[in-house]
Amino acid sequence: MEHRRLGRTGLRVSSVGLGTMTWGRDTDELEAKEQLDIFLDAGGTLVDTAASYGEGVSEEVIGALLREHVDRQDLVLVSKAGVRTWRTGERSSVADASRGSLLDTLDTSLARLGTDHLDLLLVQVPDPTTSLEETAHALSLAVSSGRTRYVGIANHPAWASVRMHDLLSENGRGTGLAAVEVEHSLLSRGIERELMPASQALGFGILGYAPLGRGVLTGKYRATIPPDSRAASPHLRSYVSPYLGDPHRGVVEAVATAASGLDRKPAEVALAWARDATGIASTIVGARTPAQLQGVLSADDLELPVQIRHALDEVTSLQLGYPERF
Repeated sequence: MEHRRLGRTGLRVSSVGLGTMTWGRDTDELEAKEQLDIFLDAGGTLVDTAASYGEGVSEEVIGALLREHVDRQDLVLVSKAGVRTWRTGERSSVADASRGSLLDTLDTSLARLGTDHLDLLLVQVPDPTTSLEETAHALSLAVSSGRTRYVGIANHPAWASVRMHDLLSENGRGTGLAAVEVEHSLLSRGIERELMPASQALGFGILGYAPLGRGVLTGKYRATIPPDSRAASPHLRSYVSPYLGDPHRGVVEAVATAASGLDRKPAEVALAWARDATGIASTIVGARTPAQLQGVLSADDLELPVQIRHALDEVTSLQLGYPERF
């Protein structure tokens, strides 16, 4: 598997990362162990988690594997903070990127993971109630204290990413914005309007996630919703449903047609397209089962022919206008 620099940092990441959102919930501990083995055997290094995944269960599963099965130095460990769960009768999660929330969550994550540092800490979602200045200060403290090597943000718009870059790079002596993590696939290309050009101009890396369109680009939902799929899961149904409608059906069929012509699986084509998109350092794929992960990683040797990449680009092209084009 190819390894790439994350933006202008010295951190190198595998071109495909392993997502762990389902670990400890839909993916049990034994399946997680098998997934990690498959991923490492394929040459992968970047493992992506979050304190909010299963309310910390994903991090606990990774922590057990770090204690008993794998060397910490073999992984580029990414986790996310900035989502707080309040227990007030009913559980509800809210964005909280305040200094206290980020640093407290980081400490809790490190304890679950059984390590003294992350390779990359990300703020998971925008928090409209906390200033970017306060969030940036917390990220700087996380680096200066040694609890993480690099910092970044996830799911933020381009203007916020640029502002965070400036705040973290003040006077040329700051920690710097290492990366942003954002959804990017043939069904979700919005970051190409402004965020990708900003990253290339300013030097922060991009980690894409959901390259298979939340599973829809595999073609598994073309006829029906399988009972064991994410779309049938009570806690993941809402994650998949936005891409199940008629507006996306043509893209799914285009990927299936390309896959048929190449004698490959639709998931392989979708992953290869996202992995090799300009400006992407790593694309993060989350599989529920080891077999699913093995199938996706078989795309490692697939380089899409220029004609097919161009055709898929055309089918999913963004409608750009003012001010992107003046």
